[in-house]
Amino acid sequence: MPDKKHIQASDIQAISRIITDATVGITDVVEAMHLQFVQPPFLPQTPIQLIIGKITRFTYQNIRLISRLVGDGLSFTLRQIEPILTEKASTEERNAVISALNGVLGEYLTENQNPFSIPMHFRHQGKSLKLVKKEILAAFPNTNGKILLMLHGLCMNDEQWQRNGHDHGKQLAVELGLSPIYLRYNSGQHISTNGQQLAQLLEELLQAWPVEVTELHMLTHSMGGLLARSAFYYGEMRQHHWTQQLKKIIFLGTPHQGAPLERAGNYVDIILEAAPYTQPLSRLGKIRSAGITDLRYGYLLDEDWESTDRFAKGSEEKRHLPLPKGVACYAVAASTGKESGDISSLLLGDGLVYPDSAFGRHKNPAKQLAFSAENRAIVFECNHLDLLCHPPVYEQLRSWMAEEPLGFL
Repeated sequence: MPDKKHIQASDIQAISRIITDATVGITDVVEAMHLQFVQPPFLPQTPIQLIIGKITRFTYQNIRLISRLVGDGLSFTLRQIEPILTEKASTEERNAVISALNGVLGEYLTENQNPFSIPMHFRHQGKSLKLVKKEILAAFPNTNGKILLMLHGLCMNDEQWQRNGHDHGKQLAVELGLSPIYLRYNSGQHISTNGQQLAQLLEELLQAWPVEVTELHMLTHSMGGLLARSAFYYGEMRQHHWTQQLKKIIFLGTPHQGAPLERAGNYVDIILEAAPYTQPLSRLGKIRSAGITDLRYGYLLDEDWESTDRFAKGSEEKRHLPLPKGVACYAVAASTGKESGDISSLLLGDGLVYPDSAFGRHKNPAKQLAFSAENRAIVFECNHLDLLCHPPVYEQLRSWMAEEPLGFL
């Protein structure tokens, strides 16, 4: 087994880029606040104030220029020495940090070609899975054409399906004879961007699979469920073959109708922008990624966000996307409460997602998702992350996957 380490050579280069951009960004904020005090809004400006304003802009412009020059020089130097340093296998801790960073700064990392940016790819047993028949056959020598695709949530990765010694995917694969494949992706990009990438990647997967794929199932957690729905939409639009093989999607704590915490974060932006002196600080709230702001209302398509300011307060209007036709869809919601009717069940849900959102309920009946009663389950004394390991959750999953009715929930 290769040696592992937390910090690799490429990490230093990635961090240097982030620090440089952060320095420039903070300089912008400080300059804006400085100018607000030097030139108060709604008041006439004196000649002295105009001169001070010009000096202020010139000073901060030089700070930004020097920061970028130093950052570019450091990046160039690190690129030269990086091949000399031996890269070692990454640790789970390092992967978790990078995944969280992608969730928060996903678009920034991609747009700036930062080494921390995670490219979407399939994985098996903690390693990348190349879409080549020989490679797939080596990974799944006994494949029967039944695939279980595991889609993680925001700020997470494929390794985090393993929680408290349990992995839903591995256990289902053993008991039901499935080939488990795990997706790793940049969860900070727009859900629709990832959806289009996943649709294409799945088409390539089926083409490369060494035997005919007869069944494709998806087990999703949180944002992963929105990604699955987006991918199906774009796959159908492009007439991909994999959409015909998709049999079941199971959603664990997926915020189909949005996540309340992101809506609360949006109010912080509005409050800061309301006062002239705190307005520059609102830029700090806008550091969160497109993936996070998509969670506000559960945006799945490009058209939901591309013509709007994702940080502005707006309506939750979006194109209603029904559950995939011809696919059996199941939803599990969790509550930290002890039983049905517990006040915490109503107010907190699983700590991040309300049961109504997980079940696709909406005040407008036309926008509800059609989960049948037998395809819904709620578990109690369970939080959002414990959906990945809670024993009653697994029993429900196994029941649905094996098509055995289970009525204890």
